[in-house]
Amino acid sequence: MLKKFSLVMCVGAAGFGAGLCPATAFERSYPVTSSTVVYAGQPAPTQVAYAQRSNMGGGFIEFLFGDEQAQPRGYHAQPSYDRRPIYPPSPEQMAPEPVPQQTMYRQGGPMEAARPGFDPKYEKQLVEYHGKEHPGTIVVDTPNKFLYLVQPGGAALRYGIGVGRPGFTWSGVKSITAKKEWPSWTPPADMLRRRPDLPRFMEGGPENPLGARAMYLGSSLYRIHGSNEPWTIGTNVSSGCIRMRNEDVIDLYGRVHVGARVVVI
Repeated sequence: MLKKFSLVMCVGAAGFGAGLCPATAFERSYPVTSSTVVYAGQPAPTQVAYAQRSNMGGGFIEFLFGDEQAQPRGYHAQPSYDRRPIYPPSPEQMAPEPVPQQTMYRQGGPMEAARPGFDPKYEKQLVEYHGKEHPGTIVVDTPNKFLYLVQPGGAALRYGIGVGRPGFTWSGVKSITAKKEWPSWTPPADMLRRRPDLPRFMEGGPENPLGARAMYLGSSLYRIHGSNEPWTIGTNVSSGCIRMRNEDVIDLYGRVHVGARVVVI
């Protein structure tokens, strides 16, 4: 009885194996491979090996004759891709990193901020003059911050000036009563009350706020004088005096005489 059962089992297994051979050959003749897609800028996908699936139908027969290390039916190890779309970098990403601002120092402390430049419109120039003043007269145009020295033939030399701050402007007619080169400076009492930090007296020289030349107006404390701060020309800056660049006040000083008429408007 046992021999008959063994014989049936062998014959059945042989027949079943013979029946499966064509299917196995057909499957091996047309291997199925998955296509590999590589996206620009993405890493190559990891190669994945798939276990060959048994053709024994599973169950007890596959248990007896199949590969015991085969993967369970239907097992797939899927490759991993980065599916994010590829975009060109934005302008912000391409922009260079901002360079941090650096503070410049000199020995003893930080350097002073750069002064504003001199406006070319305040350069000395020859212009037309159609006013009523005679040649040799100085006309101070306070609102427009120009000083004119009237010339013969309907012309005038025009210079840029700095004028009084709000509350310190004035108008009237004066005459030049004195002229000094590199004048000393004694601040008036009213100024010292406003600015107690000022020196009580300063010798003439490049550091003196009256500059290279000064022309005194009548008996007043007002002067036409130079300045060691040329960037203030064209502004309301003084306590009532008319200030000029040093090179301009030197030029004017050489062209006028004591007693010259000065008209401030």
